[in-house]
Amino acid sequence: MLSFQVLRRLCLFGVTKPVCHGRVISACGLKTSTVNHSHGQPYPVSVVTYEQLKAMLANHSVQLFDVRNPDEFQAGRIPDSINIPLGQLEESLKLPPQQFQLQFKVKAPQKEDDNIVFHCRSGKRSLSALEIAHRLGFSKARHYAGGYIDWEEHEKK
Repeated sequence: MLSFQVLRRLCLFGVTKPVCHGRVISACGLKTSTVNHSHGQPYPVSVVTYEQLKAMLANHSVQLFDVRNPDEFQAGRIPDSINIPLGQLEESLKLPPQQFQLQFKVKAPQKEDDNIVFHCRSGKRSLSALEIAHRLGFSKARHYAGGYIDWEEHEKK
């Protein structure tokens, strides 16, 4: 992941300057994201691309959590995703493994798992979900920044 300083240096001779949109920084067609630790220090976010997610789904090697509202989930979803609305995510990730499995019908994610991926409609809520997960100790969790919108676009091709 590129840092803001790297983006700024890349654009030193370019026309555009780095622009910060909340937690997403873009410049020269490149983007990076940050999430704040509970100590307030930002760190780069591990983003999953459409191609990576597609491969993970084909290999059954992903725990994909959709943090949209249930009505959005029912209207269309990425296969094998589990719906945990953002407002319920923290409470759900704190559940004992057996209770999580009973409630969501899948194995509970473990803090050391490196195949946890969050997604939403466009990437904003999944970034918030990632922040919650990292704060709870799921430090290898990632997010699909393009969200369901990006998924649908690719699937139509």
